[in-house]
Amino acid sequence: MGAFPALNARPASLLDEWLHRINEELTAWATANPTLRVAPFAVNQIVHKSNNRLEQDLALCVKHKVPVIITSLGAREELNQAVHSYGGITLHDVINNRFAHKAIEKGADGLIPVAAGGGGHAGTLSPFALMQEIREWFDGPVALAGSIANGASILAALACGADLAYMGSAFIATREANAPDMYKSMIVDSSADDIVYTNLFTGVHGNYLKPSVENAGLDPANLPESDASQMDFGSGGNMEAKAWRDIWGCGQGIGVIHDVPSVAELVARLEGELQHARTSLDERLRATVARCNTL
Repeated sequence: MGAFPALNARPASLLDEWLHRINEELTAWATANPTLRVAPFAVNQIVHKSNNRLEQDLALCVKHKVPVIITSLGAREELNQAVHSYGGITLHDVINNRFAHKAIEKGADGLIPVAAGGGGHAGTLSPFALMQEIREWFDGPVALAGSIANGASILAALACGADLAYMGSAFIATREANAPDMYKSMIVDSSADDIVYTNLFTGVHGNYLKPSVENAGLDPANLPESDASQMDFGSGGNMEAKAWRDIWGCGQGIGVIHDVPSVAELVARLEGELQHARTSLDERLRATVARCNTL
């Protein structure tokens, strides 16, 4: 399933065009390939009150019946009801168990725990801790996010109890992505040590590429704290250097990204890595059991 932030469509009227095009092309593809499944798509909505486009963007998503809405920075019951009105589902980004409870209480269908190291807005909790606490009470759909960039980490997410692995940074570094070439090259050339965690650019803590911070004339090692009351997602931030235009979000998992493939090539690679990871795990477990039996 592919997802994109509604705020990526600038001006706001562009979102209507994007959603029309996506539905039109998916319908045409499904007609031409009647025996194959067509994956749904998702649109990310920032629910925070500073997003002055939310009502307009949500109305467009309802108009085009977007199958999945991903919400973050605020859980609103009326938004979930609007999506449910046409049969859509909502998944809510959370960084701790308390926010997870609130999201489900407000009517979200599923959760996206964003663990430590996730690109963009992310929390600081271990994925193990986050998944353990959530799975104690919630058996609905969960997509785990945070530093997932290869097949082995997908397997780890599933082993933690997630139904899905939620990936971002690896897909920025693909040929089809609309990101600037310099952004893609920076991902390829960087590793976990090149990620800085700060709330300066939007008022909410997130992970960003250190070289992009430096290119904006800032010292990544000495960034001030932002005033959370000045959050402004509708215009992309509260500084001259804007997230995500100039300051590029990215997760800590990028150390395994070494090229810029097509999306199809990346998906095939991930599938192969996942199968290899499963086989390797089985072999290691059998070897461990055999060693233990000799003790």
